[in-house]
Amino acid sequence: MRIPGSAIEQVDTPETGGKLRLGHVRWTICAMLFAATSINYMDRQVIAILKPTLQHSIGITEVDYGYIIFAFQLAYAIGVLAAGRLIDRIGSRIGYCIVMGIWSLSAMGHALASTAFEFGIARFCLGLGESGNFPAAIKTVAEWFPQKERSLATGIFNSGANVGAILAPLIVPWVALHYSWRAAFLVTGFFSMIWIFWWYRNYRKPADHPTLTGTELRHIYEEAAAQMGPNVPWLRLLGYRQTWAFAIGKFLTDPVWWFFLFWLPDFFSKRFHLNLAHLGLPLIIIYTMSTVGSVGGGWLPVPFRRLGLSSAGARLTAMLLCACAVVPIFTVGRLHSEWLAIGLLGVATAAHQGWSANLFTTTSDMFPKSAVGSVVGIGTCAGSSGGMLIAAGTGWILQLTHSYNSLFAIAATVYLLALLIIVMLAPGLKKVEMPA
Repeated sequence: MRIPGSAIEQVDTPETGGKLRLGHVRWTICAMLFAATSINYMDRQVIAILKPTLQHSIGITEVDYGYIIFAFQLAYAIGVLAAGRLIDRIGSRIGYCIVMGIWSLSAMGHALASTAFEFGIARFCLGLGESGNFPAAIKTVAEWFPQKERSLATGIFNSGANVGAILAPLIVPWVALHYSWRAAFLVTGFFSMIWIFWWYRNYRKPADHPTLTGTELRHIYEEAAAQMGPNVPWLRLLGYRQTWAFAIGKFLTDPVWWFFLFWLPDFFSKRFHLNLAHLGLPLIIIYTMSTVGSVGGGWLPVPFRRLGLSSAGARLTAMLLCACAVVPIFTVGRLHSEWLAIGLLGVATAAHQGWSANLFTTTSDMFPKSAVGSVVGIGTCAGSSGGMLIAAGTGWILQLTHSYNSLFAIAATVYLLALLIIVMLAPGLKKVEMPA
C-alpha cells in the first residue's frame, strides 16, 4: 500500500491475485478537518499573543485575563454538550458549517471590545461556536475511516491545532504592529468563509459521495458495518464506565493544553522579557514540535501492534510514553535558558498532542459510531470544565505569587494520574455493548 494521501493507494486482493485502486477521498476529508482545526486555533490564540498589549492599552489585569479565559471555557463546556448532540442529529455537513460560522463571527467581534467585560462577552460567544469543532471532526473520522486508521487520521487533523498556533504568532504580531490590535482579530474571518464554502460543496457521507470508489467504500466499512449501533440518550451514556474514563482523562489533561495556549506568550514575556515583535519564534518552534507529536502520537500504536500488542494495549502504551514525556516541564519555571525552556515545552506540547490523538480515538474504540459525537461532547465538556478551573486559578496564582512554578508542577503530573484512572475505569478499553 502507498502512503495515505497519495493520489491512489492500492490494496492486495488475494481472491483475485491482483491489486485494486483504493482511492484517497477519505484523506481529502481529513485535510478539510485539518484546515478547520487550524482556523479554530488561530482564532482562539489571538488573545494570548495580544495579552501584554491589552494589559498596557486597556488595563487588563492578570485576574481580568483569567476571567476572560474562564468565560470562554464556560461557554465551551456548555456548548460542547449541545454541539455533540447536534452533530449526531443533523450530521457533520450542515453542523460543521453552523459552528464554523458562529465562532468566526465571534472571533471578529473581539475587535469591537474595549473593556475586560466586553472581551468576556466576545470570548463567551467564541467558546459556544468553537465547541463544535472536535465533536464534528471525531464523528467525521468515525464515519470515514476504518478503526485501524482512526488514530492516524485523528492525529493528522488534530495537528491543525498546532498549525493554527504557529500561524497565529506569524500573522498576529505583524498585523498588530502595522495596523492595530483590533485588526488582528479580523484576519481569520476570510479563511473561515473559504472553508465553509469548500466543506459544504465537497463533503458527503461515504455512501453518498460521488467520487468515492467502491473499493474505498468497502475499505472504510470493512470493520464499521457492525459498529454503527443504536442512538443512545445522552443521560444513558453517563451510566457507562467508559464514558467516565474518557471524561476524566479530558478533565485532567485538557487544562494543560489550555494553559500552554493562553499563557505561554505571557510566560516568555515575563520570564525572558520578550516583546510582541520577538514572541513569535519561541511559539513557532514549540507548536512545530507539537505538530510532529500529534501525527507521530497518532501513528505510535502501529509499531506496538506489530510487536504483538493488542489494539488497546498498543494505544495505552503510546499514551504512557506521552505521559512520561511531559514530566520534565516541572523545571521550566526555574530555568534561566530561554532555549532549554523552549525545548522542554516543545516536547511537552508534542506529548500532549500525541496523548490527545489517542485519547480521542478511544471513543471510537469503545463506542458505536452513533454515540461517538455525544461521548466526545461529554468528554470535551469535562475538559473545558477543568479549563475553567485552571483559567481562574492561574489568574489568581500569578497575581499573588508572580511565579509559574506551581503551574508547571501540576502540568507535569496529571497525565500519569489520568492514565491510571482510565485503566482502572476501562481496563483494556473494553467495547461498550449497547442494546438496541
